[in-house]
Amino acid sequence: MSSQPAAAGPGREEMLRMAQTILEASRADQTEVIVFNARGGLTRFANNAIHQNVHEASVDCSVRAVIGKKIGVAWGNDPSPEALKDLAARAYELARHAQPNEEFVSLPSPAGAAGCEVSPVPATVNCGPEQRAESVREMIDIARGQSLSAAGQVATSDDAFLIANSLGIEAYWAVSNARMRVVMQGADSTGFAEAVSDDVQSLLAREVGSTAASKAVTSAGPKELEPGAYTVILEPLAVEDMVSTLTVYDMNALAHQEGRSFTSGHLGEKVCGDNITLWDDGCDPRTHRHPYDFEGVVRKPVTLIENGVLKAVTYDSFTAGREEGAVNTGHALPAPNTWGPVPMNVFLKPGDYSLEQMIAETERGVLVTRFHYTNMVHPARTVLTGMTRDGTFLIENGQIVGGLKNMRFTQSILEALSHVDMIGSEGVAFDYAWVPPLRIEGFNFSSATAF
Repeated sequence: MSSQPAAAGPGREEMLRMAQTILEASRADQTEVIVFNARGGLTRFANNAIHQNVHEASVDCSVRAVIGKKIGVAWGNDPSPEALKDLAARAYELARHAQPNEEFVSLPSPAGAAGCEVSPVPATVNCGPEQRAESVREMIDIARGQSLSAAGQVATSDDAFLIANSLGIEAYWAVSNARMRVVMQGADSTGFAEAVSDDVQSLLAREVGSTAASKAVTSAGPKELEPGAYTVILEPLAVEDMVSTLTVYDMNALAHQEGRSFTSGHLGEKVCGDNITLWDDGCDPRTHRHPYDFEGVVRKPVTLIENGVLKAVTYDSFTAGREEGAVNTGHALPAPNTWGPVPMNVFLKPGDYSLEQMIAETERGVLVTRFHYTNMVHPARTVLTGMTRDGTFLIENGQIVGGLKNMRFTQSILEALSHVDMIGSEGVAFDYAWVPPLRIEGFNFSSATAF
């Protein structure tokens, strides 16, 4: 097993040369190229032992060719000049045979402004298998010390993106990501914890492992709770699941324009509680920063909900082009994209309470570590269903009195956000959001489980 990460892939100049090779070879009216250079290391463990360690490096290219209003997209992973020219030809042929999209206007043009500066953290870039294994060892030691079984992963990656088009767009950025997650399992209980950051040095294995172990031990011997409406305290993992689902399904311009979202026809209206403010900011260092979208457009900060009032949704070039007066906010995903322009750096405004204060001021309620298997049932009504998992607790008289068997919920997200009476002062960053814990009145659990 090598102690060194694989050699770095192509740098900015080489990625630009690849893009230029494709642009020069393309016969399309307009052409867009995405070059994605990815490296990642992953160490997985289960039953208190490492069972997998991998390192992967790849360079992928995507070409979007436009002929009038016909669009074709081709992907490839061969960086040779001949393969890149062939990729341009394949995208052209796909466009030539595609049905025209009459609402397509144009690929984006350069706007002049540059995105914020980001760079990968060297410690994450240079993290090797021994360092990941040492983090795993710390978590397994905690599990063994409490007669638990640990499973999870430690992963690091550093990725570079170059996006160019025939109208003059040229954007490059590079980032790093690190992740640590673990499930601790006892005889009849589990506990989960996760941490993400662009700097692997800020991920503390002992803290992550101890949190998960504590949840597994405290929730041992779980009791049943009758379905119904309860006061709940959602820890940040559960809040992130709920908020990210809301923003992905509902707060992008494609869903808005097609009438599939609660936002359709309701901009400027009150949609949830006064204490709820949501925004998206691709340059806030509390989340994984991406200064440009996948069309090479600078990501603009967007206030989605302010003091409970729906303010805006996010746009890319296509959705901005089909709506009079709309402005491209720089939220495109790679083409082809059926999701629409999705917010990827969402923030929920914090409040004044610690998690401990929330628990202490709850007479009877349920503390939820995270949700599992969540699915949007009705996007326009923001109805979400899912289950609690890996640490669900009963609170009585301001104290955690024991674990609960998991429960299924079916709940309108906006209704839940209309009944928030406590918001945590400290947020936690995840892949696509930074959120604090919430206390919500009348959260609807629709059924119980046997575990």
